[in-house]
Amino acid sequence: MWRCPRGIRVTMGVFARAVSPHMIQPFRRLLCVLASCRSAPVTHTAPGLPSDRAAPVFTRALAFGDRIALVDQHGRHTYKDLYRRSLQLSREICRLRGSEDLREERVSFLCSNDAAYVVAQWASWMSGGIAVPLYRKHPEAQLEYFLRDSQSSVAVASPEHVELLSPVARKLGVPLLPLSPSVYTGTAEEQAQEREWRHRGAMIVYTSGTTGKPKGALITHSNLGAMVTGLVHTWAWTQDDVILHVLPLHHVHGVVNKLLCPLWVGATCVMLPEFNAQLVWEKFLSSEPPRVSVFMAVPTVYSKLMDHYAAHFTQPHVQDFVRAVCKESIRLMVSGSAALPVPLLEKWRSITGHTLLERYGMTEIGMALSNPLAADRRLPGSVGTPLPGVEVRIVSERPQEGCPYTIHAEGDERDTQVTPGFEEKEGELLVRGPSVFREYWNKPEETRDAFTADGWFKTGDTAVFKDGRYWIRGRTSVDIIKSGGYKVSALEVERHLLSHPSISDVAVIGVPDMTWGQRVTAVVALREGHSLSHPELKEWARGVLAPYAVPSELLLVEEIPRNQMGKVDKKALLRQFYPA
Repeated sequence: MWRCPRGIRVTMGVFARAVSPHMIQPFRRLLCVLASCRSAPVTHTAPGLPSDRAAPVFTRALAFGDRIALVDQHGRHTYKDLYRRSLQLSREICRLRGSEDLREERVSFLCSNDAAYVVAQWASWMSGGIAVPLYRKHPEAQLEYFLRDSQSSVAVASPEHVELLSPVARKLGVPLLPLSPSVYTGTAEEQAQEREWRHRGAMIVYTSGTTGKPKGALITHSNLGAMVTGLVHTWAWTQDDVILHVLPLHHVHGVVNKLLCPLWVGATCVMLPEFNAQLVWEKFLSSEPPRVSVFMAVPTVYSKLMDHYAAHFTQPHVQDFVRAVCKESIRLMVSGSAALPVPLLEKWRSITGHTLLERYGMTEIGMALSNPLAADRRLPGSVGTPLPGVEVRIVSERPQEGCPYTIHAEGDERDTQVTPGFEEKEGELLVRGPSVFREYWNKPEETRDAFTADGWFKTGDTAVFKDGRYWIRGRTSVDIIKSGGYKVSALEVERHLLSHPSISDVAVIGVPDMTWGQRVTAVVALREGHSLSHPELKEWARGVLAPYAVPSELLLVEEIPRNQMGKVDKKALLRQFYPA
């Protein structure tokens, strides 16, 4: 018999009967460890860390030396290991190009979610190049587009992806460098060349393309430094943290929030090749070091984790145990990249005891807004307040004296001022600050159009400031539906519809209509064994939605297609159901 920190009495016999066989051993190990509870993390400061926040993360690696930087399917990798392997690869890249400094030539790389990715990224920077991360699930035509558009002069691939990238690189005449699994062969004293990093390009990250053709956002080292240090401060990262990484590494969520932040402070990344609900739960509940203390994901991942929980953790004693372990072991859980439905947040809180921290960001700006680190100060559905160094505005297009638009609200990390008469008025969210990208690669016109005349980046998202927090209503182009003179937030309608007992997933779209301008249409996936008619949905929705927001049409589908970041391409949905 064992008593957990919250007084839950359990025995191994209960677990053996209640959980699937693959979970028994992690529970057995936990009995010994959790009795003493996890102590609060202690911050250690490594000596000799560079003070220049624009310097790439690899410049800090040697100060962390033999600390474990990364754990993957191949083993454990120290900071020193990653640095030396990266240095070796950078020398190979420079020899291939015949220069010790690529001077911002682009280096595209296709690597799995493991140490190879970090080595390729760091080597791109050590060689003076701009890193262009690729993704193995992109079709060949899209990989070709990224290499051609970025004008990459070198391509790097880990062994398992050479066959995929070879025909693309060969077609474009780009030399392909296989990433050797060999360890560093140079001398231990060798170090990468020092450079002035601040204004150099660091990465070209391609937008998801949900509202048009993907564009390459050129992010400088100074931009990356602002993104990373702002999050490190706000989310209290320390080198004692251990993050479980399950997201793709071709978007800022996976690259900046989940990889560069922990590596900046000397923490540890536990990398899974791809998301697997069973493995994630095993990592959450495992007592083997390094034990997970931070987790970040998109709403779709949390939904799948809850599905696995419902199927495998059915006994009340086990559910209590899981909740106690997650509450004691994990200090922070974050959701982003797509809107988080409040019903999902509440269900996750009941399972784990964690109120997911919601934040707002995008490829071009990194993270701009975040809820507080203290869970009791978060407002479900909101995305918080500006991060350090970030300024935001909510505006409408109507000009006012001395300004090309009307300002509803303006704020930074200290406070937000609301213009009298514009309280809780919706408008487009503008962002300014050191984290904002430099340009869309080779697209001067698109870059110019992305900014206001006075230098603010136009996010294309509709937002409102209320209750001391910012709230995102959705993409202005697809999530704000104008029906019968009313503005309807598709995200708000989706949040309410997801609380319907028969609905497992939903996307709300605005369908062109001669009479109403647009009509509110719900594309719905039902729970297994459930049925739902449009009259039934309308009757239920009238109790939670304004009359003009009640869906005037219901389309039932088996599954709503989402990309790897959990986003729905609503323009594609419109084309699918209304090709005219």
